[in-house]
Amino acid sequence: MRVFFAVWPDEPSLIRLEEAGSRLFAACGGKRTRRESIHLTLAFVGEIEEGELGKLKEAACRVSASAFEIVLDKLGYWKHNKIAWAGCMQVQRPLLELVSLLEAELKASNVALDARPYVPHVTLLRKAERPETIPDIPDISWAVSEFTLTASSPSGYQNLASWPLKVDA
Repeated sequence: MRVFFAVWPDEPSLIRLEEAGSRLFAACGGKRTRRESIHLTLAFVGEIEEGELGKLKEAACRVSASAFEIVLDKLGYWKHNKIAWAGCMQVQRPLLELVSLLEAELKASNVALDARPYVPHVTLLRKAERPETIPDIPDISWAVSEFTLTASSPSGYQNLASWPLKVDA
């Protein structure tokens, strides 16, 4: 099974992300991300055996991070994989802290992770052509209060477990 850790937008942000996807689609075509699949990946694990799920869940249980608000404020395009996305001009420190803590716990549990640097983004289009210009978007933000372990299959995504983030008093 193929798995990853992610955060998921609330309904108002999901609507705004779909609108941003429409603007990008008008600029570069491609295949739009299904509504129920719109997410921001924290850590991509990849292919694992079902018996390894316990190790991933135990690592995630050890993560102690605070809830935060994420702000997506730019659209972009990667020509090497033909993906159009929404991302952050300035990555918020709490997001980076959550990713860092999660990666550290996974590595301590001998879980191999993607070695590429972390670039927070929400994939809005696949198989897109390079746009002449990338449209601007208004800020899209949502309160992140939990993260999930999600399985990917040809039929879609399934959240396998979730962990709450601390609410600071």
